[in-house]
Amino acid sequence: VAGKHDYDLVVIGGGSGGLACSKEGTKWGLGGTCVNVGCIPKKLMHQAALLGTAVKDAQRYGWQISGTVSHDWATMAEAVQNYVKSLNWGHRVQLQDKKVTYLNLKGTLVDKHTIRGLSKAGKETILTAKNIVLATGGRPKYPSNVPGALEHGITTCSHSDVALECAGFLTGIGLDTTVMVRTIALRGFDQQMAGLVTDHLESYGTRFEWKSVPTRVEKLSSGALKVTWTNTQTGCEHSDTFDSLLWAVGRAPETKALGLDKLGVQISKETGKIIVGPDESSSLPNIYAFGDIGEGRPELTPTAIKAGRLLAHRLAGRSSELMNYDNVRHSGSRPPRVIHSLHLSTAYIPAVYHAFYKPLEFTVAQRDSSQCYIKVICERAGHQKILGLHFLGPNAGEVLQGFSLALQCGATYRQLMQTVGIHPTSAEELVKINITKRSGLDPTVTGC
Repeated sequence: VAGKHDYDLVVIGGGSGGLACSKEGTKWGLGGTCVNVGCIPKKLMHQAALLGTAVKDAQRYGWQISGTVSHDWATMAEAVQNYVKSLNWGHRVQLQDKKVTYLNLKGTLVDKHTIRGLSKAGKETILTAKNIVLATGGRPKYPSNVPGALEHGITTCSHSDVALECAGFLTGIGLDTTVMVRTIALRGFDQQMAGLVTDHLESYGTRFEWKSVPTRVEKLSSGALKVTWTNTQTGCEHSDTFDSLLWAVGRAPETKALGLDKLGVQISKETGKIIVGPDESSSLPNIYAFGDIGEGRPELTPTAIKAGRLLAHRLAGRSSELMNYDNVRHSGSRPPRVIHSLHLSTAYIPAVYHAFYKPLEFTVAQRDSSQCYIKVICERAGHQKILGLHFLGPNAGEVLQGFSLALQCGATYRQLMQTVGIHPTSAEELVKINITKRSGLDPTVTGC
């Protein structure tokens, strides 16, 4: 507590970034999207699908499995929810340990130093702060122009990569799953990699309705949902029935309820996000924003956590270091493989090295490895600085977490070739990659 204000700093938002910022110096539970409805439950459900595949593989490795193998959704859901609740509680304990006051209120800005908090019971609390940090993230969107979408659909934390992740683990646990795609899959990703991902999903049983736009959703007397859509190429109308409908059509920032328009905080007309500077400051000098709510910021949990910590350090006068948003990595899970991409926009004409490889664990199990693929994008000149890495295969996130440090340090293709592989791993294929796309040679790896 300081001077004329109740607090030096008030953070609005209990997600990963807001918690990280508050501990240094939502509508979901504590932990925000990632903990409650995003990365954490998603990966645990992905693991459930991987275990199902492992059971099938196990028989080829000599395990005698008797009886019918089936998956029980309720058991998995309860286990995941119990773990999420433990994380919620852990965040509360950490806040107490750090002597951070936690108020379960919905915050609105009255002026640049005053916050009006409203409890679920309608009780009002007024707080004042020298600095205010906004880390309220985003909420999943429904297609408002589709009758029945809101009434009969559910949401995930949204976006096309999450749609494919959900489709992957739902297929993996034995559910009949269809993905409807308006134009292309994984917009903004390398489209060769995106094609391999969707090819893989289709080969494992996920169905796709391409170039399709939903037009209405109806609930039948049986309880099933009838979804009607139009194929944008042919103009023909189609329909089918489903047990559940999951929308993954993007997220909207939680800015409207904050009262920012009255204060003159500058907001992007296109996205509704807060326009911020390199130091996360808004157009009002004592109001800051970061994470999903910040214009031009990656919608990624680790990015928000690091940005929040650095912001808290600057506000406390402990450091002047700014968040570096370059070279941010992104990973996605689609059973039984993962695509992980490190990519930068560049003015250089690159040299592209690539390889199709077979993970050793796929061999005895006789699993399809036709989509296991690696791509290394480099400068052509000199030692060929690496500009990006793409990895499609098992444990990709674990593999490229290590390589991400190398890229941060300016790794080159020459250094990659000087690195001794850890044998026998899929990661080792990256340090053996030697065929360029330009050469036209077969990039299929043979032997060890």
